[in-house]
Amino acid sequence: MIPNIEKALPEEIKKFQEEKLRETLAYVSVHSPYYKRLFSEHTIDPSKITCLEDLKQIPPTTKADIQKYNDDFICVPKEQLIDYVTTSGTLGDPVTFALTDKDLERLAYNEALSFACSGVRSNHVLQLMTTIDRRFMAGLAYFLGARKLGAGIVRVGAGVPELQWDSILKFKPDYLIAVPSFLLKLIDYAKANAIDLSSVSVKGAICIGEPVRHEDFSLNTLSQKITDQWPIQLYSTYASTEMNTAFAECEAQQGGHLHPELIIAELLDENDEEVSSGEIGELVITTLGVEGMPLVRFKTGDMVRAHKEPCSCGRNTLRLGPVVGRKNHMIKYKGTTLYPQAMYNALNGFHEIKNYQIEISSNVLGTDEILIRIVAENDSEKLLHVIKDHIRAKLRVTPKLEFIDAETLVKLQLPEGQRKPILLVDKRQ
Repeated sequence: MIPNIEKALPEEIKKFQEEKLRETLAYVSVHSPYYKRLFSEHTIDPSKITCLEDLKQIPPTTKADIQKYNDDFICVPKEQLIDYVTTSGTLGDPVTFALTDKDLERLAYNEALSFACSGVRSNHVLQLMTTIDRRFMAGLAYFLGARKLGAGIVRVGAGVPELQWDSILKFKPDYLIAVPSFLLKLIDYAKANAIDLSSVSVKGAICIGEPVRHEDFSLNTLSQKITDQWPIQLYSTYASTEMNTAFAECEAQQGGHLHPELIIAELLDENDEEVSSGEIGELVITTLGVEGMPLVRFKTGDMVRAHKEPCSCGRNTLRLGPVVGRKNHMIKYKGTTLYPQAMYNALNGFHEIKNYQIEISSNVLGTDEILIRIVAENDSEKLLHVIKDHIRAKLRVTPKLEFIDAETLVKLQLPEGQRKPILLVDKRQ
């Protein structure tokens, strides 16, 4: 299931996207109160934007813009809106996105493409280990995508290892859709209950919410801990509610493929200029074919590297490497530039560490400080020194570390109404 446009020559893909871009700009210039106002204020004639290079004439849209003018992004009458979702709110107030019937069909198409990209076929069964309710787009997308592809799906939801294993043993899924760190809990449960991991039906996991690879596409510490104990394939995906689209890894596992009919991607530097080939930049996206709340040049805040060479799977589309960090989360600590993901990778290498949270703050001098709270099997000074030495070797600097009890940390990670555990708290102004 590879659409012809994904196998086309790069110049053909570009021409195709430019036609879709012109359609999108014509649509929002008529139907979007926000973009009509933006074009007017900046004296932009969208009909004069005819190629991808012309996009830079349009000021980017930020998360703050959507938060401030949320309803102004809606392009259809209210009676055409049939589903409402919200972002997780981990970086501020949640934002509402409203979808039409056409948008849900597009969402299903996107996820069917993404599943097929990762090797899922119509005769496979997937086990969904994330919520489908609570205004969460991803769970709904996975369900709709599996239906579109013709695959079976077992909707177990998040957590509860005992129920997950009951479903795995009963329904024999081929793939799991899960947060990778939860797979470690499944492994622990299997070991404690004499379940032979090598003999179960699962051949792979579609991993969401956490990266599973380093920038060179090798498995990171977390995924290495999983595959060392459970011989399954891990496939990374990258998506967001705002994009209504996913970048999914193919079986070559060399980055997430862009779907040209669904999204345009740019990588920009701090001056909103395109980065040089091979450089890390902030991902900026323009949605294609979205009816309810399309976005033009939306700044995701995610720092990534693009790969443009053809893939061995036969696709010629742009691929995105793992997210190296959030633009707003870049840390300057003792002369070293860090992103939280580097600290996550260092901490995930310790089986003694059961949970953690990183807090970034500013000191009286206005420079960044880092505090890592850790839940461990034991809180000995020896273990603390070993962790510090390991982090220093990996990052060249040593943040402040302290042990904390599990119950207190869970309360910090999951305040009331929070859907996902908060691993990073940024208190800087």
